[in-house]
Amino acid sequence: MLGMTSQIDLAAAAREHLPADVADTWLSLLRPGIRLVPSDDGAGPPVGYLGGEPELPDDMAWPVWEGHGPLSFIASVDCAALPGVATELGLPVDGRLLFFYFDGQYDDGEAMVFASDPESQAGARVVYVPSGRAGAERATPEGIEPYKRLWLASRAVSTAPSYDHPVLHDAFGAGFSQVAEPEHPLRRREFCSAISCGEGPLHQLGGYAYPVQGDVEYEVAQAALGGSVDWRDHALASEASRWLLLAQFDSDGNANMMWGDVGMLYWLIRPDDLATRRFDRAMFTWQCC
Repeated sequence: MLGMTSQIDLAAAAREHLPADVADTWLSLLRPGIRLVPSDDGAGPPVGYLGGEPELPDDMAWPVWEGHGPLSFIASVDCAALPGVATELGLPVDGRLLFFYFDGQYDDGEAMVFASDPESQAGARVVYVPSGRAGAERATPEGIEPYKRLWLASRAVSTAPSYDHPVLHDAFGAGFSQVAEPEHPLRRREFCSAISCGEGPLHQLGGYAYPVQGDVEYEVAQAALGGSVDWRDHALASEASRWLLLAQFDSDGNANMMWGDVGMLYWLIRPDDLATRRFDRAMFTWQCC
């Protein structure tokens, strides 16, 4: 896996392990992101929290997947408290982002949410509550238990594209792939080890996703195109490049969160929808080991 660390670490690793031209190109692809870490580790003031119960406007119903049941509350982010890099990511400058997911508690895992099943996308929700809209903490509906609350601080980071991300194909040529170029400098063990992130959990806003399996952009692109596009079709890579990571939430024992076998939840969004605050158009996928 490609990981998240500081700009200096990524630059140093690239200069040490890559040819100069490859290093220059790769470094030009880095994106800023916001890592969300426990605030009790001295990382700074809280910018949000995992678990517990959300603050919802009085006139807003708790998100429900019709025919299945209420969604579990995952996280709340206070956009006004985020570091300045949040504006580079296109995130709102105020208000709150709330994340909900149908985690199987209500029906003992009978229904699941997958990017490949468009109808199941109702089982994952992003709610934006603008600043000034009155609200109060809402009790969790019967049938599901809230996760343990964990307060989060923020840290600006640089993020790198994972092995087969579409930006790498654009930058290094259409033939760039793990099959076509297994010996490419970006795939060499020494470089991958130098930039890998051994820390966790990896909760993040913006930047590149940290995939547990394959690149999540291709998963949502396949769904956006109707699910019938060949994985080798250029149209799929083109569509994948249109999606940005909005947020990812890792399995986290401190919040009693476990997504499958140590998995990760991802919400992706198109830039136009992010700019117009159409968070209802964000797409969800998840992966596990």
